[in-house]
Amino acid sequence: MSIRIKTWQKILLLFTALTAVLSLVGCGGGAAAQGDQTITISGAFALYPMVIRWSEEYKALNPDVQFDIQAGGAGKGMSDVLAGAVDIAMVSREVRPEEADQGAVPIGVAKDAVLATINANNPVLDDLLATGITPEKGAAIWLDGSVTTWGELVGSSNDDEIHVFSRADSCGAAEVWAIYLGGEAQEDLTGIAVQGDPGLAEAVRQDELGIGFNNLNFAYDAATQEPVEGIAVIPMDINGDGQITDDEDFYATKSELTAAIAAGIYPSPPSRTLYLVTNGAAEGAAKDFVQWVLTDGQAFLDEVGYVNLTDAVLQEGIDTLNK
Repeated sequence: MSIRIKTWQKILLLFTALTAVLSLVGCGGGAAAQGDQTITISGAFALYPMVIRWSEEYKALNPDVQFDIQAGGAGKGMSDVLAGAVDIAMVSREVRPEEADQGAVPIGVAKDAVLATINANNPVLDDLLATGITPEKGAAIWLDGSVTTWGELVGSSNDDEIHVFSRADSCGAAEVWAIYLGGEAQEDLTGIAVQGDPGLAEAVRQDELGIGFNNLNFAYDAATQEPVEGIAVIPMDINGDGQITDDEDFYATKSELTAAIAAGIYPSPPSRTLYLVTNGAAEGAAKDFVQWVLTDGQAFLDEVGYVNLTDAVLQEGIDTLNK
């Protein structure tokens, strides 16, 4: 086993351990007790690495502020914030009308994307890298199940069965992926349901015939900037001509991909805005933190592998925060 595979496994173990430890901090729930400067946050795996980085930097500037941050999917974050169990939700999809009616106030803070992933030893890997995937091909795999072998997908004689993976937890990544494929909701996706972004990445990494989807920062290695050891990213055939041309080939490194997302070349969906959501107007320490995220905190997006929103969108967030 290579050093990089061991590193990936360590990252998964550390992620699980960190989530468990953080869940014990401020376990009394949402809005902190009077005088306590603990900011409680839960939700999308997509935004979790960025919020962790923001919290580290913010705490260095504000030593009296503590954080309780848990990743459990966008659905959990939204449920938690609307129930008053946390101060802020991390949400990786659009806020639904019924959630807004209950008081959800979204503020866009960053942008990333959902990617199709396969095992790096897939038997038709070269064909997939040459032809890519389209919404129609994805729909035939995840929505209606009309394509069941790798040969059918790439037009070869290979009869290996496609092992389809999806997400078990309510999450923005699955909803955005379903919409990209022509569906309407996460429930439209078929496949073996796996819990969490790290779990889905690992399921594909362990199965040579597996296919899944991941948020950008769980498909790429933070240290090497390359796809996680054992995983390959399927390129998008954006113009639908059946081949990946030079202008569609930007997956070798995370920085190349984020540049394509920033330029609007990578399609939306499955690129999308990520939100911090409060129940009603943000107040106190939570408001101060979100204000910092929209201003000084934006300087750390590129470091972690996210894409900046436009100044106009950020100003809209600041205006919403200060109404």
